[in-house]
Amino acid sequence: MRKGDVTENLNRVRERIVTACAACGRAPDAVALLAVSKTRPAEDLRTAFGVGQRDFGENYLQEALEKQAQLSDLPIVWHFIGPLQSNKSRAVAEHFDWMHTVDRLKIAQRLSDQRPAALAPLNICLQVNIDAEDSKSGATPAELPALAAAVAELPNLRLRGLMAIPAPRSDVAEQRQPFEQLAALLQQLREQLPGQPLDTLSMGMSGDMEAAIAGGATVVRIGTDIFGARNQQNSQRV
Repeated sequence: MRKGDVTENLNRVRERIVTACAACGRAPDAVALLAVSKTRPAEDLRTAFGVGQRDFGENYLQEALEKQAQLSDLPIVWHFIGPLQSNKSRAVAEHFDWMHTVDRLKIAQRLSDQRPAALAPLNICLQVNIDAEDSKSGATPAELPALAAAVAELPNLRLRGLMAIPAPRSDVAEQRQPFEQLAALLQQLREQLPGQPLDTLSMGMSGDMEAAIAGGATVVRIGTDIFGARNQQNSQRV
């Protein structure tokens, strides 16, 4: 993609965030933009960084590690947002700042054990399967309180909030329902775990960003509307 395209797309997404925040009475800086850069070359990330983007989300571990090596001169904040097998947890613990898809205690324990002592605690979001879809990972709302309590005790992790990928909905009012449900779950965790920061709702993608912001998102994960459509078959639009 041309540098100008990435820059123009980023500016449009930022404008959408400002407009969506204004529409629901939120401050424009209440929502952070996470650029989802999976399958994109390092050059595209460098272009986005050059116009102020600092947070990038990656789904595929080996691809992400290669890009991190190519962009090691830039102080990028790296987010892992894909499914993670337990035998690959060490690389995430060592090379990422955020992990958005923790859905079971075993993964969290490994990340804590493998986090280098020289690094700050790894920021964690618990993934919730908000629509109980068989095709998606995530803890159920019923499992969430016990999982959160256990993760909060791990020494090298910092429990920041929740993440979800709701089932697609075409109507904006319907889109808001799972986001509002996730926000309510986060509020319940704040009451359960008052010592934790719990300031993050990672939700909303290119097709439902406005609904997510209205529902309380603090991080929106945008890929397609920044970097363009992917060529991969069956690639989910984020």
